[in-house]
Amino acid sequence: MKRVVRRAIGMGLVATVAWLAIPGGGWAQAAKPASVGAVVQSPTPPDSIARSQRGSVSQRIARTEVSLEYGRPVARGRELYGALVRWGRVWCPGADAATTFTTSTDILINGETLAAGRYSLWTQPQQDQWTVIFSTVATAWHNRYPGARRDALRVKVTPRKGEHMESLAYYFPVVEGREAELVLHWGTTVVPLSLEAP
Repeated sequence: MKRVVRRAIGMGLVATVAWLAIPGGGWAQAAKPASVGAVVQSPTPPDSIARSQRGSVSQRIARTEVSLEYGRPVARGRELYGALVRWGRVWCPGADAATTFTTSTDILINGETLAAGRYSLWTQPQQDQWTVIFSTVATAWHNRYPGARRDALRVKVTPRKGEHMESLAYYFPVVEGREAELVLHWGTTVVPLSLEAP
């Protein structure tokens, strides 16, 4: 038995992935050439469950809608920062498809203006200070940073300690009037961003 999965991969392109049932159980991917110009991301067998589940969070701040979509990697007892996530290397805080950040209006992030739109979100962690990067390339894979020339904004952030968070999460612990705090939290590291809507 053959099962065919079609998935959109951006820019109007669709990748077709065929899976063949293996006698005795399981699936194997059947070789099939991709369309010219298509970028095929690592597919998941039809009946499997992704190790890093997808998550999303949204928040209204005054008249502005802010939302994030991201993969939620799990710590699983691993040493995270300085090991799995290397100091000084650009890292997408998420899994699989890159984390996206969308704002319906221009917004201030740590006092710097980010224009309304959809962005991919990246970081450059250091022990005492992180750089959070918003890239104009909104659709990307988590290990393929589009490069500094595509950055829309970079802000410096001082991380803080928190309770252990097993699966990476983004949330808004404070929302008041035109201001809010958005945090990235994984393990015991919390990376806060100050948001101000018009």
